[in-house]
Amino acid sequence: MNIDFYIARRIFSAKENRNNLSHRIVNIALFGIVLGLVVLILSVAIVTGYKSEVGRKVIGFGSHLQIVNLDSNQSFETTPISDNQPFVEELKNIDGVNHVQVFATMLGVIRTDDEIQGVVLKGIGPDFDWSFFQENKVSGEPFHVQDTLRSNKVWVSKQMADLLKLKLGDDLYMFFIPQSEAVPRQRKFELSGIYKTSLEEFDRMFVLVDINHIRRLNNWKDDEISGFEILVDDFKKLSEQEKAVHSLLLRNMSEDAPVLQVESIKEKYRHIFDWLGLLDMNVWVILVLMVLVAGFNMVSSLLVIILERTQMIGILKAMGARNWSIRKVFLYFSVLLILKALVVGNILGIGICLIQQYTHVFKLDPTSYYLEYVPINLKVWHLVLLNLGTVAVTILMLLLPSYFITKISPEKTIRFE
Repeated sequence: MNIDFYIARRIFSAKENRNNLSHRIVNIALFGIVLGLVVLILSVAIVTGYKSEVGRKVIGFGSHLQIVNLDSNQSFETTPISDNQPFVEELKNIDGVNHVQVFATMLGVIRTDDEIQGVVLKGIGPDFDWSFFQENKVSGEPFHVQDTLRSNKVWVSKQMADLLKLKLGDDLYMFFIPQSEAVPRQRKFELSGIYKTSLEEFDRMFVLVDINHIRRLNNWKDDEISGFEILVDDFKKLSEQEKAVHSLLLRNMSEDAPVLQVESIKEKYRHIFDWLGLLDMNVWVILVLMVLVAGFNMVSSLLVIILERTQMIGILKAMGARNWSIRKVFLYFSVLLILKALVVGNILGIGICLIQQYTHVFKLDPTSYYLEYVPINLKVWHLVLLNLGTVAVTILMLLLPSYFITKISPEKTIRFE
């Protein structure tokens, strides 16, 4: 039997000292650990959830990677390339690539009787993955794109539909100024779907349309597109996938073909992903502060307990117990207290996360935060690391005050009593 742990457990479960000052101080320290762990769990779950949700929505509009003409600039008026590229099949077989689809973009203006709105038309082909817009659909059904027949159906955001006072099934007119032309063209479309992502910057801009309209308006050939969109399985490996696609393009370069480039979503919308990256610093600041507060609370509690148990320490020393053995008694006692606090903190923290995850009781202003409610991303390994980190840092901080035990003289403490 571990005699040090046995003594620590007896002290921990003792009932005769429940009314002592040390018991109240210990309770305050436990409350600090509980509160700190709850804050840590919520901070990590909310920040990682927020980054995941906002990033996923941005990717839904622009995919993970895009292959475009090197002559294309950062605007939505692009230089076309052929969709009949020799590397397409090999591109689909790259490890980690989930889906490849064609796209084309063009600027336009929607005009109604009362309003006018500049938009970006995103032309989609038969291979378009509708899953993202289906998840964020308000009403309507996807339209089908064919190679031989143009569809006049479009999807707009709820924000745009409310602004232009449009409802499902309404006709809307768009005006365009194609490349190398000065006279605007007009097209009539039918509103067949409304989506809402709460990303105001994107919702007020993008309209989904048949890619054949953009080809016709720009006088492109039937096989010309703005580029290819690539969806990957793991966002964390995006840099590796980008390098693999770039290597593929280099291997398939030819003198008579346009020079192609691969563009990451992180580069295309750098301002958004840089801003999301700054949130990690906030989590680290909160984590360090909460753990330090919990550690200092336990340090003060341990010192009070040591002072209160001075006679017991003297008796143990008189019976031949070594300093390190007595120090372990109080360290074991501290671990038991910390574990008790962690159990309560985990129950409260996980409980609040689950309530928010399933009820969305805490709302956000989508115009400022891009989301309508506080997102939660609760991972088991996050919880394990938070608990282990809290225990490890707190115990390390307790090693120094436990050294005070070595200064206690058994003859003085017993004689004093």
